[in-house]
Amino acid sequence: MPLFEVVILEAPKKAEKEEGKQERLIYGPKPIIAKDSFTATLDAVMECTVEFDKERMIAQVRPF
Repeated sequence: MPLFEVVILEAPKKAEKEEGKQERLIYGPKPIIAKDSFTATLDAVMECTVEFDKERMIAQVRPF
């Protein structure tokens, strides 16, 4: 199975963005072995212990 590097960010709310806040790092970067990038993202979300708004989640996945 291929290796991926996964990062999860939380985008700021509209009001926070107007104040100049940026994305918040929630998880990673962490290497994950999975069959595809979607599965790697799901594994990262399931493994993450930090509370965050999944509606504002940004997952970035990089294959190796």
